[in-house]
This record gives sequence, structure tokens and C-alpha cells, in this order.
Amino acid sequence: MVVKVYGPAYGSSKRVLVCLVEKGIDFETVPVDLIKGDLKQPDFLALQPFGVVPVIQDGEYTLYESRAIIRYYAEKYKSQGSDLLGKTIEERGVVEQWVEVEAHNYHPPIYNLTVHILFASKLGFPADEKLIKESEEKIGKVLDIYEERLSKSKYLAGDFFSLADLSHLPFTQRLVSEMGKEYMIRDRKHVSAWWDDISSRPSWNKVKHLQ
Repeated sequence: MVVKVYGPAYGSSKRVLVCLVEKGIDFETVPVDLIKGDLKQPDFLALQPFGVVPVIQDGEYTLYESRAIIRYYAEKYKSQGSDLLGKTIEERGVVEQWVEVEAHNYHPPIYNLTVHILFASKLGFPADEKLIKESEEKIGKVLDIYEERLSKSKYLAGDFFSLADLSHLPFTQRLVSEMGKEYMIRDRKHVSAWWDDISSRPSWNKVKHLQ
């Protein structure tokens, strides 16, 4: 059965798409136009009452929140494709730890940059330069911690690619390629090597240019 992924194929939706590719799961994207207000239409709100993307439909099963979705597929198809969770409960714990770090420490400031650098003019409000500066400083501090961690292991959760790394792909790509902030990655030797590794995976190359 083909999984339906609702949402434009960028941002958080790409977390889901790259996970599905890593697991060898067939999918199709269902376009949702954020600018035109599709998120507030009754049909979409019936799937996602908070009005955000992505949402998946897997047969009769519906699930939203990108990190919940990638955990679901990593577990459901644990023996298929890449092992994104780890082989022991201890490895799983470390994977979950770094997924949470991405969600609570890395994503919020990088999301602020995305909104205020890339979308403010499209959405009709002025970019907040103070917030941009503060967000860059926060990202820098997080990346310093990553640099220390990655000096000791190839990937965030250990020596295997996992959901912890995968979860960083969409918004780090924006930081590097769309916002002119590549130096934040390149100025950190181990972070730079990690980014080169995870961003060259075939799964990411397959989905990163989707819109």
C-alpha cells in the first residue's frame, strides 16, 4: 500500500519522506498550499486539527507530527531498510535523546531564521533582525555541543546513522543552501564532516529537491 504524505515536500515533510526512502516504503505526496490557506480548510482539519503539516495516511491509519511519524515507520519496519533506531535499548535511548535535542534545542532557532529570512516578505511582515541575531547565537551554541559530541562518534547517537541525524536534514539544508549560513557548519570540523556524510545519502539526494 502506498503511503500518502500530505504537505508541500519541504521543511518537516522531508523528514518523513527521507525516512520512507530509507525504509524502502512507497509513498505519494498530496500537495497542500500553505499560502492559499489549505491548512484551515475543513477537509484538512479533519486530518490534522491543529492545521499543520505533515500528515500521513497509511491505509486507514492517520498520523501527524513529523517526528512521531518517523518513529512510527522506523519501528513498524525495523527489519526493513536502514536500522534507524539502534540494536539495543541503550542505543535506542541515545537516539531518542538526540531526536529530542533536535526538536527542542536545534529546531526552534533555525525555524525562526527560516521564517524571518526566507518567508517574512512573502507572509507580509518585516523580518525581526534582533530575533535573527539571537537565533544565530543559539544555533551556534548548540552546534558547539554537537562539535564536541561528533569528535567522539561518527553520528549523533553513535557510529550508525539514525533518526537523530535524519531529523536534522531538512532545516540544516536550508541553513546551508538557502540562508547563506554555511559557515556555521563549516567552521566546525566534526560538524562539517557529519553534514557532508548525512547530506550525501542517496535517500536525501532523492527527496531534497522535491517541492
